[in-house]
Amino acid sequence: MIKITLKDGSIKEVEKGISVIELAKELSEGLARIATVAEVNGEIKDLRYCLEEDASVNILTFDSDLNGKKAYWHTTSHIMAQAVKRLFPKVKLAIGPSIDEGFYYDFDVEKPFTDEDKASIEEEMKKIIKEDLPIERFSLPREEAIALMKKMDEPYKVELIEDLPEGEEISFYSQGEFTDLCAGPHLMSTGKVKAIKILSSSSAYWRGSEKNKMLQRIYAISFPKTSSLEEHLKLLEEAKERDHRKIGKELDLFMTHQLVGSGLPMYLPKGATIRRILERYIQDKEVKMGYNHVYTPSLANVELYKTSRTLGSL
Repeated sequence: MIKITLKDGSIKEVEKGISVIELAKELSEGLARIATVAEVNGEIKDLRYCLEEDASVNILTFDSDLNGKKAYWHTTSHIMAQAVKRLFPKVKLAIGPSIDEGFYYDFDVEKPFTDEDKASIEEEMKKIIKEDLPIERFSLPREEAIALMKKMDEPYKVELIEDLPEGEEISFYSQGEFTDLCAGPHLMSTGKVKAIKILSSSSAYWRGSEKNKMLQRIYAISFPKTSSLEEHLKLLEEAKERDHRKIGKELDLFMTHQLVGSGLPMYLPKGATIRRILERYIQDKEVKMGYNHVYTPSLANVELYKTSRTLGSL
């Protein structure tokens, strides 16, 4: 028997070798249903992780911790990759991490994904979720891992494995016909994901280097409840309405032109007037602060930034 110290400080004795998900079931069937990942001795571990010695364990859910959300989103990224491979078998897989606001996956495709493609991918993701495929983890020695990815014709995965340090564990996750190189953690099955939405797509260089091939990146989000997804999408729409880039153009404060570049706004008369007024205000403020009429660009930039954020939130 081993002793497990729980989040509330209580201690539970369990059989050596028990998995985190089995521990969760012993604590509460309800907790086991919504568990996404666990913190074991301060480290994030998969629900499949087996406890071999005394440890402190905190079982996380989607709502309890960002790490709980990221495990949920990481699993959904694999579901998206599986859907893409089903619909576009010749696509090559790159990477698909979770981020602070959902997840993305990078794909090597012949042409960019269209809106129709993304709609089809989303529908296929829903089918995979409905199939409730068990997600299984396994590891392979370095050479066997490389051989597997070469057999699957996934050159980006081969490159990632070859860059791993010698002796590094090389793990994979499988769900149905789909297998991906991944350190995890992941949920126990695809059916644990409930509500999904593809948000956008863009271009991205492999490994962020312009020397590498341009890939297609799809951003998406998922939630345990449809109502949570609907609320999130509503907030995104509201944020678009408050975007300073949108408001500034509507108020004729600035403009952009493709010859100059969308990242370099050009002030229109109204915007230039507001800038001059702000600069004079900042200079007067600096005088009162004892700067002896010396204009301080750094302080001015801070004040202008604050003001632009305020305008953008109106």
